[in-house]
Amino acid sequence: MSRTKKILIVISVLLSVNSTPAVLSEAFNVQLVGMASWYADFSPGILPTTANMERFDHNAMTCAIWGIPFDTMIEVTNLENGKKVIVRTNDRGPAKKLCKKGRVIDLTMAAFREIEDLDKGLAKVSLRILD
Repeated sequence: MSRTKKILIVISVLLSVNSTPAVLSEAFNVQLVGMASWYADFSPGILPTTANMERFDHNAMTCAIWGIPFDTMIEVTNLENGKKVIVRTNDRGPAKKLCKKGRVIDLTMAAFREIEDLDKGLAKVSLRILD
């Protein structure tokens, strides 16, 4: 995926999420900064399949995010402890009302556990789209 296409995709996410701040580096690498949450198959309202019709697996390194094409790889960095995880987009979320409060991504239980304790529930993160 070209750098220009990545920028346009992330900007479309920013426009759809209104209040999410972005940081633009001199290399035109756009990062989203906001809150990450986690979800599992036992979470209320979770369907057995994801938005791209894969079977939902809370042990997979996947995520739900708006406006980013399915199968895009995203590096998620916890801004408080520096821990990172790479996830693949296969679902849509978080809920729009949560996006307006700064939520930018829902990680599977396993992916969230890589960067933060599940008991915390939320983590301040930055997102970077990978090639």
